[in-house]
Amino acid sequence: MIRSILSILSIALFPAAYAQEQHVASPGPERWEQAIQRFEALDKATPPKKDGILFAGSSTIVFWDLKASFPELDALNRGFGGSSVADILHFFDRVVLPYAPKTIVFYSGDNDIASGKAPEDVFKDYQQFVAKVHEDLPETRLIILGIKPSNARWTLWDKMQQVNRQLQELAKQDRLVEYIDTAPPLLGPDGKPKAELFKSDGLHLNEQGYAAVAPLVQKVLNAPAGKSN
Repeated sequence: MIRSILSILSIALFPAAYAQEQHVASPGPERWEQAIQRFEALDKATPPKKDGILFAGSSTIVFWDLKASFPELDALNRGFGGSSVADILHFFDRVVLPYAPKTIVFYSGDNDIASGKAPEDVFKDYQQFVAKVHEDLPETRLIILGIKPSNARWTLWDKMQQVNRQLQELAKQDRLVEYIDTAPPLLGPDGKPKAELFKSDGLHLNEQGYAAVAPLVQKVLNAPAGKSN
């Protein structure tokens, strides 16, 4: 009984950690169903405004304290667990579309490469996501954050850069898509990730890491839609 109560409390208090555990247990998008249901419960209790700014994606979005980074911004965080681009596309109608955002700030692809997915396949998933945004939200601006470098996944950086280069080219050809290179503020003079900008796991950004990336996002958000970066 005590163990069951502790398990329920852990899920309620630490949903991100629970989501990571579910990521290991089940490889399909259904592993995120409870996280999506939590969003829907929150929305039912307090319906969010439409035509706002939506941050969506994987754990880099989940752990981002938007109020700390963007105190003047009316933004909604709908990142979930260690999700992939395909996972977010799968739940698009439940974690993106209901909010009819004027701007989407999107981060994903990190876990995709780490799971063994080829760069060209990750980019194809991104193309589908972009197409879905344009089809269902034709006036919505999409800001794509390039896959970040990290010490935990440094051996995969070359593959991540392949995806980033393709995303940058995609953005150049699409007036409603902006690409932000997240690497420059996170890399030191030696070309390696700055350890002081990451949590102890060497993968997730800490407060200093988010503080380093936030100005890049703010600059694009402040500029008119177009090639501001």
